[in-house]
Amino acid sequence: MGLCSNVDMVQVVAAIIEREGRILICRRTREQAHALKWEFPGGKVEPGESPDQALARELEEELGLRQTAGTEITRYEFCYPGKPPILLIFFRVMQFQGEPANRIFHEMRWEEPARLADFDFVEGDLQFIRELAGYTGFHAPSDQTDRTGAE
Repeated sequence: MGLCSNVDMVQVVAAIIEREGRILICRRTREQAHALKWEFPGGKVEPGESPDQALARELEEELGLRQTAGTEITRYEFCYPGKPPILLIFFRVMQFQGEPANRIFHEMRWEEPARLADFDFVEGDLQFIRELAGYTGFHAPSDQTDRTGAE
């Protein structure tokens, strides 16, 4: 099996949650791998889970959000030095119940997409941030109650 095969490759989901033109970003704790780096909420797809199921589980664990629904934006393989490649899957999350609450992170912030490159993100997210910077159609009307988290 070659290095480019994604059979048995670890899959990681990331949530792009946007509100009023800003995107939720989260900073890892000192105790986590990639200490104090910024990232989008999400995590590994567990055995037997689909990426959609992993997204819902991770957002409930990390932010306390329920009934999340996301649409895949992009996916790509990334390889951290000395590690096997992973498949990163980015979802635009527009529907959820609850208000994002910091359950595991050092800190959370809502930032404008154009400012994301100013933050020290985990290396795997950098390609997505570059793609996002060149994508002008990301913003949608912010008056939808399901996007604001209102129940």
